[in-house]
Amino acid sequence: QVQLVESGGGLVQAGGSLRLSCAASGRAFSNYHMAWFRQAPGKEREFVARASPVWSNSRTYYADSVKGRFTISRDSAKNTVYLQMNSLKPEDTAVYYCAGAGTIAPPGDVASGYDYWGQGTQVTVSS
Repeated sequence: QVQLVESGGGLVQAGGSLRLSCAASGRAFSNYHMAWFRQAPGKEREFVARASPVWSNSRTYYADSVKGRFTISRDSAKNTVYLQMNSLKPEDTAVYYCAGAGTIAPPGDVASGYDYWGQGTQVTVSS
């Protein structure tokens, strides 16, 4: 069982930066696929970024809408995954969720592939 707790959300002006953190409980954190999703009001939850397990070289993948602006990273010593968000836009406004999957096969970019979820953290970008 893994518990995920996000932090770092807030209000920022367009063009600004935020760093989200997701602290994970459990001993096998480095073996999990970790991801960030987001959900804006009235919209479906959408994939933002994911990182493969440490044994898979922690490869990273991004949605086209955030590529070049967001960076996902993981610190196994701290059992934490981060999402550095730069050049924020008003359309990035959403609740951001951290997610984890303990499967060997990559869970991909769909929410249904992930077993564990945090409670979410609000990110609001003003124009």
